[in-house]
Formats: sequence, structure tokens, C-alpha cells
Amino acid sequence: MERKSRFSQWLRRPRSGAGGGTGTGAASEAAREELLLAAAAAGFPLAPAAHPSGYGCSCERIGCPTPGRHPVSFAWQTLATTDAEKVTAWLRSQPEANFVTATGIAHDVLDVPLEAGRQALERLQKAGVETGPVATVAPDRMLFFTATRGTPDDEDEWWPCELDCHPETMDEHPGLRWHCRGSYVLLPPSRLPEESGVAWLQGPERPLPDPLTLLETLTDACAQYAGDRPDHEAAWPIGR
Repeated sequence: MERKSRFSQWLRRPRSGAGGGTGTGAASEAAREELLLAAAAAGFPLAPAAHPSGYGCSCERIGCPTPGRHPVSFAWQTLATTDAEKVTAWLRSQPEANFVTATGIAHDVLDVPLEAGRQALERLQKAGVETGPVATVAPDRMLFFTATRGTPDDEDEWWPCELDCHPETMDEHPGLRWHCRGSYVLLPPSRLPEESGVAWLQGPERPLPDPLTLLETLTDACAQYAGDRPDHEAAWPIGR
């Protein structure tokens, strides 16, 4: 309860870079550390990720297609941890790093266009449905953190996140991606190019809802969003 109270107070504090800005200075660095450690304490497995550097990515890959949006290590699934000491060591040794959270371990993420997410969130809240942690990815995505499907006893009932995010499945899941086992999302606060970033709208201290309690509303909102944009101009989400 004490951690939840501190986290809620942090979210209410006025601060620059609320959308995941540069966060310079000792105070903002301490706040960033507090927020990431709070996410780890809530059970979100963390691993270091790249960050924007100049006009490119800290990974120094020429023409990196996802600057600041991917893990540092190919072994990110193995590295992902909730251990506060390890996370603190990463924060000390890689002070500019973004962080990803591995999905399909302790939580899944329903990733939708921002406009559709806002509409769905309003409907769900009016209906009294617990929506759990929610983050925004400027300028155009929203992340709904949910309980995980994990590894079902019947493997035929499980699918990797890639299957519902390919262009040929747009008609079935317009603009929606379900991050489960084998995927990740950037965790707030993360910086992205052009002063954009990832920020909490509702923090990780909230209980994780069953994804099925959100899915129908999110799918309907995404279908409406796609119908308003027949050219499918919605950007594909960050993550794997």
C-alpha cells in the first residue's frame, strides 16, 4: 500500500517531459529510477533497451529501423528481470537506456492506435470495467497491460503475437496487436526520437485485468478507427 501511495503521488507531480522527454537533472533521474523500480516491484520483467542518439539510435546500426525502440541484447528474454538490484545496476551503468518489459511472463499487452484506445478507455471506465495499467506511446499508440495468457496447457490454444499483426490480418484485427509470449513493449518512461516518448496514463500499481474483459471494446474501437481510415494509415506498434 505504501508503494502504491508513493507511485500515485509521483504520477500527480508536475514534471517536464511527461511524454517521455529527456529528463535531465538529478531530480528527474531519481524520479525515472523510482518509476522503473516501481514497475519492477509490480512484477514487470525489465531489460535494457536502446535510446535515441543524435539523429539515429544508440545501437549505432546504420539506418536502424526502430531507433530507441529495441532491446540492447538479443538475449533480452533471458535478461528480463524484476530484481531491484539488477535493475538499479543497469540504471547506474546505462543511465540513458530505455527499458523494455517482456510480455507473456507476468503480463500481456494489448496495443492499439491512440485514438481508438482513448475511445475504448472512456467506454470501459463508464461501464465500470477495471482497465489496469495503461501507457501512451507518442504520438499514436496506447498500451493496455493485462494479465497474461502465459503458456496454456493446450499449445493449440496459444499463438505468438506475430500472428495477429501481419498486414494480411488487418481486417480481423484492425490496428490491434496482442503482445504475449516472445514479445516486448517499451516501458515508461522511455525516450523516442523527435521529443516523443512512452508515459504512464494509469500506473503499474493497478491490478492487471483479464484481457478478455477489454478485448471486445478495444476491437470495436479499432474497427471503427480503421473504418474511418480506409487506407489503413494507422502506424504499426512498437515492440517485436
